[in-house]
Amino acid sequence: MSKITIALIAAVVVIGAGLLVVRGFAADETAMPQVGQQAPNFTLNSQEGKPVSLDSFRGKWVVLYFYPKDMTTGCTIEAHNFQRDQDKFLKENAVIVGVSVDSVDSHKQFCAKDSLNFTLLSDEDKKVVAEYGSLGNYAGFKIANRNTFLIDPQGKIARVFPKVKVAGHTEEVIAALKAVEDWDLSDEWNWCNTPVDERGEYPILQAYFALGAQCREIEAEMESQN
Repeated sequence: MSKITIALIAAVVVIGAGLLVVRGFAADETAMPQVGQQAPNFTLNSQEGKPVSLDSFRGKWVVLYFYPKDMTTGCTIEAHNFQRDQDKFLKENAVIVGVSVDSVDSHKQFCAKDSLNFTLLSDEDKKVVAEYGSLGNYAGFKIANRNTFLIDPQGKIARVFPKVKVAGHTEEVIAALKAVEDWDLSDEWNWCNTPVDERGEYPILQAYFALGAQCREIEAEMESQN
């Protein structure tokens, strides 16, 4: 066998291995709910074994966060950060709800081990995770990808945080929560008079969250032209 042939075989093996790694971390193709859309309702069992429905939180902001696995390093840090900042969320009339594909018993152990007292929901059937475009694959196992959704008191998606980085995440969610409350979408400036583009998305809202004060200037300019 020539050196060229051996080199080609080696290259194919390396490429194939790389594809397997990529597939190992791949996400399913279901699209995430977007800003302005109604958050898909669901009912799942909590760490206490009790059914909890998303619409039971109407009138409150909901921080719905999906995470891969109980008691793993990244997920433990993320949970600790949410627990640490829970009073800040409560001050903003917001509840924290975590979802993974782990069992109720696993959630119960996780909460007991790490002194977590916010709601963790079990989605062993993986239906809710998939409905929120957050179902991923890791080495052949179906898991929840690390995504967070901020849901307003009327049940609409107010902000989406895809591919979350654990460090600083709770702080960015609190900042987004304060920003959207400051704009008060449920009052004089609401979903009905916020422009929607051809894709059914809310570009001004997205710009607001992304650009902050600059979006306020855009808003003022648009109002002055009306």
